[in-house]
Amino acid sequence: MSPVRPRNPRKTVITAILGLGLAAGLVAAPSAAAGDDGVAAPLRSSAQYSGQEDQAQNQAFFDAVLKSVAGKRAATGNSAAVVTVTYSAASAPTFRTQIARSAQIWNSSVTNVRLQEGSNPDFRYYEGNDSRGSYASTNGHGSGYIFLDYRQNQQYNSTRVTAHETGHVLGLPDHYSGPCSELMSGGGPGPSCTNPNPNATERARVNQLWRNGLAALGASAAS
Repeated sequence: MSPVRPRNPRKTVITAILGLGLAAGLVAAPSAAAGDDGVAAPLRSSAQYSGQEDQAQNQAFFDAVLKSVAGKRAATGNSAAVVTVTYSAASAPTFRTQIARSAQIWNSSVTNVRLQEGSNPDFRYYEGNDSRGSYASTNGHGSGYIFLDYRQNQQYNSTRVTAHETGHVLGLPDHYSGPCSELMSGGGPGPSCTNPNPNATERARVNQLWRNGLAALGASAAS
């Protein structure tokens, strides 16, 4: 079954991808294809499964997500301490249970951001087959998505995979050399690791990012 792909964004940008990929190294991205509006798809790069994280790519992903949500806050005048980020699981029906569980895990772990399923989502989940495995992607304009690979979710604990990729949307980078107790170590500890929960450091980091980072970006967007 071919993966369900999101529609292409209206602007051509460089997209950062962070994932729990199966490949031992970088794999070639698919060729850019024109969307309904005739605009080519954004360029994409893949995170390695070998444990060699790209720090610049990690930062680009985080910056893009924060700018997108900060813009939404500025547009709606939302100054609440808790930022609500809306997602859609409609295009990943096979993983609806894992997605809901992942949102529940993050909502019970952090206090400054809340994940909520609904219409007009900030990011979407998709499912299918991809040699790179599962990954999170954003173009920084509110059209981010998480792709869940069938094969990988059979090999690894699916709730952990989903919670890990969702962690990217919340601003956390990969850290494959970490222990199983660290959610963002992803596939590093191997398939036997089934922990779907962020550790204390990861929880604190997300709270810090969404408290301070969004406040700063929100002030910039409003000026």
